[in-house]
Amino acid sequence: MIPFLAPVIGAVSGVIDKVVKDKDLAEQLKHEIAMQDFKLASQQIEVNVMEAQHKSIFVAGWRPWIGWVCGVAIAYTFIGAPFISYAVSIFAPDIPPPPQLETDQIFELVLAMLGMSGLRSFEKIKGVASSHIASKK
Repeated sequence: MIPFLAPVIGAVSGVIDKVVKDKDLAEQLKHEIAMQDFKLASQQIEVNVMEAQHKSIFVAGWRPWIGWVCGVAIAYTFIGAPFISYAVSIFAPDIPPPPQLETDQIFELVLAMLGMSGLRSFEKIKGVASSHIASKK
C-alpha cells in the first residue's frame, strides 16, 4: 500500500459501505481499489529496482545516502551525544550540551526504508501480498 493513499482508500471504502447496499458488490469494489493500490506499489518497486541498478551515483545512491544519514543520526543520538554530554559535564561544565535530535522522524524514515511500517502485514491480512515476496517467508 502506498502510505499517502491509505486515508483516501479508507474514506472511499467508507463511502462504498454507505452508498452500495449490496455487500458482495461493495466488497468487490473495495477489492478492486486495493488491487489498484497494489498495482501502483508494484510499479513503484520496479522503479526502485531500476534506480538501484543505475550507473549514476545521483540516481542509485540517494537511498544508501539516506540510510547512512539515518544511521549516523541514530549512532549520534544513542552513543555520541551521551558520551559528549558526559565528557563536557566533567571537563568543561560551562559549555552547553550537544543538541538532541528528534528521533521520531528518523525512525519513521528508517522503518519505511526497511519496509517495517506495518504495511506488509496489512497487505497479508487483506490478501493482496505479492506471491514472490510471500513465498520467501
